[in-house]
Amino acid sequence: MYRLINQIACGTLLLTGTAAAIAQEHYPNRPIRIVVNSAPGALLDITTRAVAQQMAENLGQPLVIDNRPGADGQIGIRATKAAPADGYTLLASANTVAQLPAMKKDPGYALKDFVGIGMMNEAPLLMVTSPSLPYRSVADLTAAAQARPGKLSYASGGSGTTTHVAAAILMHQANLDFVHVPYKGIASAMSDVIAGRVDFAFDGGNSSGPQVKDGRLRALGVTSAKRSPAFPDIPTLAEQGLAGYSYTVYLGLLAPAGTPKEVVQRLSQALLASLASAPVRERFRRDGAEPGTMTPEAFTRFLQQDLQRTMKIVADLELAKE
Repeated sequence: MYRLINQIACGTLLLTGTAAAIAQEHYPNRPIRIVVNSAPGALLDITTRAVAQQMAENLGQPLVIDNRPGADGQIGIRATKAAPADGYTLLASANTVAQLPAMKKDPGYALKDFVGIGMMNEAPLLMVTSPSLPYRSVADLTAAAQARPGKLSYASGGSGTTTHVAAAILMHQANLDFVHVPYKGIASAMSDVIAGRVDFAFDGGNSSGPQVKDGRLRALGVTSAKRSPAFPDIPTLAEQGLAGYSYTVYLGLLAPAGTPKEVVQRLSQALLASLASAPVRERFRRDGAEPGTMTPEAFTRFLQQDLQRTMKIVADLELAKE
């Protein structure tokens, strides 16, 4: 009897393993959902839709966008973590997926709950202020902050978001003290920046760039190590006395930990093909973004390194975790 039970159990495991192997071999055989942890119309959403359209052609299945904004990006991340690790639910996120665990007491996930598929693109932020305020350069702003510690303010899209971390790095590197004013998304903050109710903010060039050109915002600097081809006349922060300052926003695709390696590799191939396509490259050129080239293994390591970097910033600045 025990031998029969063992034979049945072994047979069941064999069939299960065979079925899983067949499913992976024919992956994907149904639509793939991409959870985007930002609102429709945000840079992450726009980028993911452009990339997903080209990936769908490569994979032969539709990629369905599921926007899950809220809680500084945590809602979408948690939803993806809870999904089956079968390659049919993916996460599109900016740096926040790696940075929130360093800045929140309990974000509801750990970075090890995910595996990287690849980086979609990487782009700098613009440091912007209101034309009604007296700051015409980064030096003007830092001088004012040094003269009035803890009096100047900056807006962000929320605690742990890229726009928060960019300012935290500035505070850390230049030994400055600003008041953090978090909003529910950086888009909702920009009206106060334009009006001069907060002193400055960091924002993506795709959204703030047009407002700089039409005079509603003044760009003080760009956060990349080198000037952005999309904004060649805007100097870097490093050029303006903050030697070594460099911060970029990256947008990536991830899958729940445990997703079969073959599936991750197939998704990576489709992603890289999408990033090499003419429509996506033109979209990135307009946004001042560079397409990603990382393998899943390299992107996973990159995320871990970003987490460690953010943890050090939080510790050095003695930031209280929310």
